[in-house]
Amino acid sequence: MLGAIADDFTGATDLAAMLRRSGHSVIVVIEDSSPDATQVASADAVVVALKIRSCPAVEAVDAALAALSRLQEWGANRIYIKYASTFDSTPQGNIGHVLDAVAGRLGVERCVVVPALPENGRTVYQGHLFVHDQLLAESPMKDHPLNPMRRSRVAEVLEPQTKLPVSEIHESEVRSGAGRLRELLARRSGHVVIDAIDDGDLELIGAAVSDEPLVSGGSGLALGLTGGSGDTSPPVAWPEPGSGAVLCGSVSSATRRQIEIASKEAPVRTIDLKKAVADPSSEAESLAQWVTQHASPTTPSDPGAHPVVCAARSLGDVVREIDGIDVAATVETVLSQVARRLVSWDAVRAILIGGGESSGAVVRELGIEVLAIGTEISPGVCWSAARTRYSGDRTVALALKSGNFGGDRLFLDAWELL
Repeated sequence: MLGAIADDFTGATDLAAMLRRSGHSVIVVIEDSSPDATQVASADAVVVALKIRSCPAVEAVDAALAALSRLQEWGANRIYIKYASTFDSTPQGNIGHVLDAVAGRLGVERCVVVPALPENGRTVYQGHLFVHDQLLAESPMKDHPLNPMRRSRVAEVLEPQTKLPVSEIHESEVRSGAGRLRELLARRSGHVVIDAIDDGDLELIGAAVSDEPLVSGGSGLALGLTGGSGDTSPPVAWPEPGSGAVLCGSVSSATRRQIEIASKEAPVRTIDLKKAVADPSSEAESLAQWVTQHASPTTPSDPGAHPVVCAARSLGDVVREIDGIDVAATVETVLSQVARRLVSWDAVRAILIGGGESSGAVVRELGIEVLAIGTEISPGVCWSAARTRYSGDRTVALALKSGNFGGDRLFLDAWELL
């Protein structure tokens, strides 16, 4: 079995969707939850979703090693460390520390580093990470509010975080074939950053490293990994058809564009940030009632709308602090409380959550332990199904979307793929 450790919740479902595409049956285990034996037995791959992307290295290492121990208990004999395709963790960095610790625990001397995800514009060429046609350090990631990325060469980002040597394998060597790539890797130790500019490169790399006890990357590396049974059916009863809603804490340009496109066909309401800061529960109640009203079908043949609740529709709506209170944290609280109300009222059967931090807050609030992976909506975004502490025997469909992922019509078209 393949065991994976993901640094955030959206990254976990992103990786799971890619593994499903390569023929694996996958479940995602939330933090320290315990899946039952039948769930583990049904899976070719188990992904443990952590929230360590932006935490200090010592905390990230402790959480990753605890996850590793549990994966080994469940029978994992190969380990995949999943991080963001933009290779960001914290300004000081924790990716290298995690890789070193896991490699040490496993007793391995080498780990590939493959952040590329070409479908979403993340490529590595001559060791440099690009976001579409821009070097990482010249892309919007240079001003990321939590993890600004001011270097583009992956090795230069990684070297201060690790005690092991860091080397590179470039495109021409990758395209010499999986066999040749295995030979090159056999001569290396430490961390090996590998170029990938399209899915063909990822498939070659995956074929070369499928038997390695430890690999690392964004989700793209999963496209080439072997070992799946080919049975990708979710190991749970899928939610019954019903209404749905979008809860969006991300204020990225991609998400704002998705909201704008959705507003042409669906009702959109922006969180009243001043009211939210003053009384989060009251604002959540008001929003949940609004969603319920707009999501309910008006006739038996009417599927209902898919209302959108968001933190911001434009840059002018973005506020970092009100009366000394962190607005981002308040938004996460409000959205998670909205989700709890919608699920407990059985007002919706599906929720699409925009933003990594918002996704984590909602999943935690709903008390979800295991996500079964279903249909991919777009690269990096998929539907999943879960039982919650508020839904009884019912399963609820969830899609956890990273802020920068998805096409312009994601909030409108996702429902057709349930």
